[in-house]
Amino acid sequence: MLPESMGFTVNVGNNMYINLEPDTREETKKLFDKLSAGGKVEMELQDMFWGAYFGSCKDKFGVQWMFNCANS
Repeated sequence: MLPESMGFTVNVGNNMYINLEPDTREETKKLFDKLSAGGKVEMELQDMFWGAYFGSCKDKFGVQWMFNCANS
């Protein structure tokens, strides 16, 4: 849970993400682009220190998504 002392406010809907783990970078990018369209990109897809291609967004309905492609 994110602490209020760090500026986070928990509201219904912002306290969980759906995590997808596609098999390829191409599939990850395709899903990310479709789900973020009309919504808000929170973190662009990028290579992360743990070795994955990762990003997050909120879709146009307010559903939060994380993408973690370990086969990068």
